[in-house]
Amino acid sequence: MMTQEIAGGLEHKFCRLSENVTVTDGTRIEGYASLFGIPDQGGDIVEPGAYKASLKRLRESGRRVKMLWQHDPAQPIGIWDEVRETARGLYVKGRILTDVARGREAAALIGAGAIDGLSIGYRTKKATKDGKGRRLLAELELWEVSLVTFPMLPEARVGAKGETPEAEAWRELAGVFETARRMLARD
Repeated sequence: MMTQEIAGGLEHKFCRLSENVTVTDGTRIEGYASLFGIPDQGGDIVEPGAYKASLKRLRESGRRVKMLWQHDPAQPIGIWDEVRETARGLYVKGRILTDVARGREAAALIGAGAIDGLSIGYRTKKATKDGKGRRLLAELELWEVSLVTFPMLPEARVGAKGETPEAEAWRELAGVFETARRMLARD
């Protein structure tokens, strides 16, 4: 697990993700880049509404959230056609550009299951600490959503072909209950 902060206060995070994901039609991807209320591997929790002001500013200025490869600003690989908050988190839907060499590579790697993570690049505008030492992120300035090998939030991933983000939510909830059941069985 690593948290990295670069010049200008941009933060992004990496952590291993294990589930296989595919790209629909070779280039169309969708999923949740961030989920509300779930601690990531670094203990950060994004609160509902954290992206609202940032997304509004981007819309009003005619700018978009960038789609990058592994958080590298020199490697844009596609376009996010839709970036919005839902009750669950930050939903993204977009297209990998296969006219770009790295875009072709990304599509092939996702199709093979080698890459399946999404990760956000942002600057923290407002945050507090909870009683457990975790950062509660109340307002974030979203800069980019990357396709990554290791997202900090394991649940942040591209939706598999034929899946809807809602179907994935049920699997995630089942996984939470299974983890809790195992933990209780140990006690």
